[in-house]
Amino acid sequence: MSSRARVLILNAALGPLDYRVPAGMTVGPGSIVVAPLGPRQLLGVVWEAERMPSDAEVGDNRLRNLLAVADVPPLGAPLRRLVEWTADYYLAPAASVLRMTLASTSALEGARTAVEYRSTGVVPPRLTPQREQALERIGDRQGLIRELATLAEVSDAVIRGLVKVGAIEAVEVSIDVPYPVPDPVHHEPTLSDDQRAAADALVAGVAEHAFHPTLLDGVTGSGKTEVYFEAVAQAIRDGRQTLVLLPEIALTEPFLKRFHDRFGCEPVARHSGLRSTQRRRAWRAIASGEALVTVGARSALFLPYRDLGLIVVDEAHETSFKQEEGVHYHARDVAVMRGKFEGCRSSSPPPRRRSRPGNRSRPGAMPSLKLPGRFGVAEMPTIEPIDLIKDPPERGRWLAPKLVKAMQATLERREQSLLFLNRRGYAPLTLCRTCGHRFQCPNCTAWMVEHRLTNRLACHHCGHAEPTPRVCPECKGEDTLVACGPGVERIADEVTALFPEAKTAVVTSDTIWSPAKASSSSGGWRRAISISSSARSW
Repeated sequence: MSSRARVLILNAALGPLDYRVPAGMTVGPGSIVVAPLGPRQLLGVVWEAERMPSDAEVGDNRLRNLLAVADVPPLGAPLRRLVEWTADYYLAPAASVLRMTLASTSALEGARTAVEYRSTGVVPPRLTPQREQALERIGDRQGLIRELATLAEVSDAVIRGLVKVGAIEAVEVSIDVPYPVPDPVHHEPTLSDDQRAAADALVAGVAEHAFHPTLLDGVTGSGKTEVYFEAVAQAIRDGRQTLVLLPEIALTEPFLKRFHDRFGCEPVARHSGLRSTQRRRAWRAIASGEALVTVGARSALFLPYRDLGLIVVDEAHETSFKQEEGVHYHARDVAVMRGKFEGCRSSSPPPRRRSRPGNRSRPGAMPSLKLPGRFGVAEMPTIEPIDLIKDPPERGRWLAPKLVKAMQATLERREQSLLFLNRRGYAPLTLCRTCGHRFQCPNCTAWMVEHRLTNRLACHHCGHAEPTPRVCPECKGEDTLVACGPGVERIADEVTALFPEAKTAVVTSDTIWSPAKASSSSGGWRRAISISSSARSW
C-alpha cells in the first residue's frame, strides 16, 4: 500500500495535490477523503497518479497527512473516466465536474436523523408582513430553516422568530429509510407488434450487459414510455440500476405517477427541487446500489451509481438538456459517454435530427428503433392552419372565431384544450400612448415584458425585473401606459371572459416551478383550458 495519494480536491483553481496516507488509513482510487489545504479542510477524491499528473512533484517529507476517509463507497472507475472526459471535452476544470458528483456533502456524514421544521397552524400574536408571507408560502412544506427561508423569500431570523412563538416546530426525521423495490411484473402492459419488437430489442441489449446506444423514434402517442419501461424491467430483474433523465423538473411528478402504475412504487427522484435530506438519502441509496431506478434532471448523470445498466434520455431533442451555468455540457452527449464507460445500454426517445441513422456522417449517429403509428385506435391529429387575415379576431381580442368555436365544441364534449403561445407574461411590450416611450431593459436594451400576475416588468434575456410603474417616466403622464401584443396571461384573461364556466390554468415557469406544483395544477380536470408558454409543460 502506497504511503502517498494523489487527491483531486474541490477547488477549481488548483490541480491535483499529493498527500501522505497516515498509518492505519486505507485509501484507493475513488476514495472520498478530507484533505487539509492551509487552515481549511476540503473534500477530495483519490485519483490514479498516471491519469491525473501533478504540476510539481514534492518529496514525502513535505506531504501533509490526509485527515479522514468518508464512510461511503468509493467513486467507481467509470464515473472517474466520465469526470475526465467531461473536463477535457467541455474545457472545464476537473474539480468543477467532480463537484457535481459530490453536490450532496451531507451524504458523506454518518448521521441517520436530522431536525427539520414545519408549520403548526398557530397564528403568532404579532403577525408582521414577513411572518404572514412566510407562513403562507411554507404551507404544509417541511425543511431546514435555510430552505424554508429561501422558499418564503424571507431571512433566517424570520423563520427562527416563528419557531420561538410556536408557529413553526422542530421535528426529528429519519433520512435513510430504505426505498421500496420496483416490481417488474406489477402491471405488465399489452403491447402492439411494433412496440413488442422495439421492446424486445431494448431488453436484449440490457441483458447483454454491453454498450448499445439506441434511438427510440416514434410519433407522439406511440407508446415510447411503455416500450422503454420494458428495458427498465429487465434491468430490475438483473439487479442493475437505471437512470431516466427528463428535460424539465415540472415533468417529474407525472412521470412518477406513471412509473408507480407500472412498477408498484415510485422511483428515486433526484432534482434541484428536493430538500437537502432528500438529496442525501437519494445519494446514499444510489451509491450503495439500493436505488434501482432513478429519475432526475441532467445533474443526475454525475451521481455515483454502483452498477448502472440502463440510461434513458426522455425527449432527447429538448434544449433543456444543455447546461449553461457552471460547467457547460449537453446531458444527451454525456449520457452516451457514461453508458460507454459503464458498458450499458443508452436509449433516447425521440432522436434529434442530427442523430438519425440517415445522418451517420454527422456526430451522434446511432441505430434507431421506430414506432411508426399511435397505439391502439388512436390516430394522428388533423392540423388545420387559420388565416387571421380571412378570419380575423374581434376588435380587442386575439383568438380567431374559428378557434373559439372549436374550443367551445371541445368543452361541450367535456374535453381539455391547450393553447400554446411562446410568450410568457401579459404583453411583450409596454409603451406610452402619449409620448411613445418604450420600456427597455437598462442592461441589454431588450423590451421589458409585463407580468401582471407578479406586477412587474421583466427582461427575459438578462433577468432584470422592476415594479410596473403607474406613470410614464418620460412625460409623467398617468393612465397613458398601454400593453402591446399578447402573452399567455392576456390570452388567459380572454379565455376566462369567453368561457367563464371552464377552469383555466396558466402553465408557465412563473406559475409552475416544482413537481409538486405541476401535480396540483394538472390533476384530472374536465372542461378545462390550459394556456402554456412551453410545449413540454403538460
